[in-house]
Amino acid sequence: MHHEIVALERIHQPLPTTFTFPASTTYTLTSHDTTPTRELLHARIRNATIIIVTTIKLDAETLSADVTPALRLVAVMATGTDPVDLEACQKRGIRVTNAPAANLDAVSEHAISLYFAARRQTVLMDGLTREVPSKWKRDGSLNRYMRFADGQPPLTCKDETMGVVGYGQLGKSIAGLGSALGMEVLIAARKTVTVPSSDDVLPTTKPEEGRVPFDEVLRRSTVIVLAIPRNPQTLRLLSTPEFAQMSPYAVLVNIARGGIVDEAAVVQALKDGQIAGYATDVFEQEPAEGAEDSPLLSEEAKRLNITVTPHLAWFSQRTLSNLGRILGNTVEAWVSGQAINIIV
Repeated sequence: MHHEIVALERIHQPLPTTFTFPASTTYTLTSHDTTPTRELLHARIRNATIIIVTTIKLDAETLSADVTPALRLVAVMATGTDPVDLEACQKRGIRVTNAPAANLDAVSEHAISLYFAARRQTVLMDGLTREVPSKWKRDGSLNRYMRFADGQPPLTCKDETMGVVGYGQLGKSIAGLGSALGMEVLIAARKTVTVPSSDDVLPTTKPEEGRVPFDEVLRRSTVIVLAIPRNPQTLRLLSTPEFAQMSPYAVLVNIARGGIVDEAAVVQALKDGQIAGYATDVFEQEPAEGAEDSPLLSEEAKRLNITVTPHLAWFSQRTLSNLGRILGNTVEAWVSGQAINIIV
């Protein structure tokens, strides 16, 4: 058996240089720094039996027998598999795997760093401190810029209530860090709907044991951290109705995926003083450039307590080491007939 392995996005992390397959199996590994166009994507994967991908969208057409007739495995070198049309893979019997928990430490720590940046308004304070002429020198203090709309100063960790939405390995890790910082931690149950249907957001009949109803978490939390996958059920999970329920002291941290938070609605909620801050590592449109791609990057957003980073919460030495190891083990296990880290 011979496998044509095509890696589409070496720009994100180094790949294993070799794989250990059974003696009867040979392979060719072709890797590309990036694959910027759809035409190039289809040309590169025409003969692939295994695709290694991180963020490039593999839709139903790309995964069709006309475009990828030999494809048998999509190995996602990340935890999230939302760029891959899983239904199309399932219909063709294409296995999809991921690299679970590879970035757990880095993303958990990044979430906490975004919390501090939002709560302490670090970006705004940096800009004000650098200004010439200096408001600091003129007024003697910049503390009014750190106050809430009602004039109160910011909260410290021991006065915070952290609501964690999504309680997989990442959510558990973030909850542990919140507890260690002295926060009260609430684990959100899935969002309840009035009339359940297949299209509703996170339908559930009763809260999971030990969890707090979703709406109660919104009302009680002063910090909300999103650690859930993006799928049709979680799109726009937080929008105008949810922000209206939240504390005006609340900061929202998104290290999950873009699209889970309605970006235009969160900008409006900040303008209206419904919440105190938003910090995110992810955007609905990525890569993002200016207001055309995201209202979070508009001129009016610059005047609000919004902290953004470019989907690099995962990036660390430990993560890169973990990704290479997990990818290698996953591909080798599948070739040997002992598949692991299976999504579909």
